[in-house]
Amino acid sequence: MDQITNVSEYEAIAKKNLPKMVYDFFASGAEDQWTLKENLLAFSRILFRPRILIDVSTIDLSTTILGFKVSMPIMIAPTGMQKMAHPEGECATARAASAAGTIMTLSTVANSSIEEVASTGPGIRLFQLYVFKDRNLVTQLVRRAERAGYKAIVLTADTPRVGRREADIKNRFTISPSLTLKNFENLDLGKIDETNDSGLGSYDVGLIDRSLNWKDVKWLQTITTLPILIKGVITAEDTRLCIQAGAAGIIVSNHGGRQLDYVPATIMALEEVVKAAEGQIPVFLDGGVRRGTDVFKALALGASGVFIGRPVVFSLAAAGEAGVRKVLQMLRDELELTMALSGCCSLKEIRRDHIVAEWDAPRIAPRL
Repeated sequence: MDQITNVSEYEAIAKKNLPKMVYDFFASGAEDQWTLKENLLAFSRILFRPRILIDVSTIDLSTTILGFKVSMPIMIAPTGMQKMAHPEGECATARAASAAGTIMTLSTVANSSIEEVASTGPGIRLFQLYVFKDRNLVTQLVRRAERAGYKAIVLTADTPRVGRREADIKNRFTISPSLTLKNFENLDLGKIDETNDSGLGSYDVGLIDRSLNWKDVKWLQTITTLPILIKGVITAEDTRLCIQAGAAGIIVSNHGGRQLDYVPATIMALEEVVKAAEGQIPVFLDGGVRRGTDVFKALALGASGVFIGRPVVFSLAAAGEAGVRKVLQMLRDELELTMALSGCCSLKEIRRDHIVAEWDAPRIAPRL
């Protein structure tokens, strides 16, 4: 572990440590996995325009997210079933996020309950929500999150059905009988059984509400006073509808390339969403972040912060809480270095003209 120098190196260790079915569940994407790969590759097509001879002796990475002061604009995305990666699961992740002074998002389909994660100690936590057919169940989950001190609801909006993840189908993905989806433990919904398809797919058929629409965002606001972030937005049209519906923020996400294949990488969709939001609500990015340089690029394109998913579960599988802590520290250190080398002392100094993207018009007209 001492030899690890970057976030991506944890994946190989996780692959070695985990059963094939579990590694494939975390690592794979939908169908051809084009979007899965593109989420990472697209960052490499955005280049820096660093400024020189700027005093960067003091650099401040802190920011405010939904009114809460955090140490850096790097937060933890909701990833389900983390006890498949490590026995301490989401509780270890929560402790690592708290130690780093940043935000953790707990998944609806976690192996640790809303209350268990809250009991790990102080920390700013969000609760990711899937909307089920049974609205009483949804109301219960939201109320439990409120009572446990979670600060916002993250509504996942890109999953009326689970994407076709062929690795899970081949592996006949199922959860170990020793693990449950803890938030549903006393509701006979806590088990995923082996099927001929992905076990998650069969779970989805029975529970997820395919009729979920904009009216339900309004309904959610009638059952909670918590701010609602909408996750899964990649177009300007939906950005405007999010604002009309009263969303408190947007997470540009393609579900880690696990839902509809051949949608753009989130870093490619980000600027369209930012422009459509017109500064009315914050926009965050989820997907493909593996370096501090990636974080800087997202901030330069207008994101208020980023969420990381797979780096968390891979580092959890490799080294538990200490692994997640190290991932957050490495990304923080890399972002700080990128800022210094670009001539930025604070996040507000990171501007669009610190990067150049492939879709930008040429800055210098060629000589005739």
